[in-house]
Amino acid sequence: MPNAALSNATALNANDVIAFWLEAGPELWFGGGPGFDARCRAAFLSAWQDARVGRLDRWAETPDGALALVLLLDQMPRNMFRGTADAYATDPAARRTAHRAIERRFDRAFPPELARFFALPFMHSEDPADQALSVFLAEGLGGDAPRWARHHAEIVARFGRFPHRNAILGRLSRPDEHAYLADPDAFRG
Repeated sequence: MPNAALSNATALNANDVIAFWLEAGPELWFGGGPGFDARCRAAFLSAWQDARVGRLDRWAETPDGALALVLLLDQMPRNMFRGTADAYATDPAARRTAHRAIERRFDRAFPPELARFFALPFMHSEDPADQALSVFLAEGLGGDAPRWARHHAEIVARFGRFPHRNAILGRLSRPDEHAYLADPDAFRG
């Protein structure tokens, strides 16, 4: 399990974020759960708070720093704040960071397993243009990335948003969204 003993007294750096994430691996990245969520909170809540207000923006100047910042802004809050609006609070900053990193070709400094995290902020967006970019980026990654990108894009194309976020974000679900969410196979994030 990833080491959650990173101390607030320790000067956290981009490599700490990446090392934690790599140690966790895909099963926890995409399967998580309460234990992993708690470890993310214990290790990175303070760093996320700094990133949220721009104190870590300098990280975006290097490939490793940009990846770590995207992880802090896009992936970590989905674990730290699962089921709350804060899970999505830093999505716009994650997209800005990812967009700039891709423009600078920082994503190419990493194997597909890690480069995919530069595409995920767009996959998590409810903007159709971001969804199109997500699909485009995922096609270059191979593996299951294109399938998941298309899946997310289809939901946004159908509903204009992700229905599973409605209750969390205080939005009323429309009848078609209620029907979708009643299906046990509906995407739940």
